[in-house]
Amino acid sequence: MADLNSYYQTVQTKGSLRTPAHAQRWSTAVLKTLGFNLDGRTKKRLANALPKELGNDVKRVFWLLHFKNNQLTSHEFQNQVSRRSGNSDPQFARTPILAVFHAVKALVDNGTQQAVASSLSPEVRELWEKA
Repeated sequence: MADLNSYYQTVQTKGSLRTPAHAQRWSTAVLKTLGFNLDGRTKKRLANALPKELGNDVKRVFWLLHFKNNQLTSHEFQNQVSRRSGNSDPQFARTPILAVFHAVKALVDNGTQQAVASSLSPEVRELWEKA
């Protein structure tokens, strides 16, 4: 649990969020949206590399017939995350998204980071690599 506290602290600080509760809500929104946009194998690999609570957020979204959007723009991704977090500003969402990506990348190995990057659309991959 200690590493989860530091994870949420990182998200709160880098994401310009006021409270740990905001950090938790944004983290869940980003991870669910990320999981929704990964292929099945990569989603499972990322979920297994993260602490259980965070891994569950990645795996929690499931669609029986889901066709991954390989041309998803960063704006669309930011909009999906902001709606999922209860916010309405996709421009603001960029900061917490980068914070969550940064914190997640600190928890997983380089192979998993590369797998996630190659599974994402080009614009979302750019966000992932920028974090």
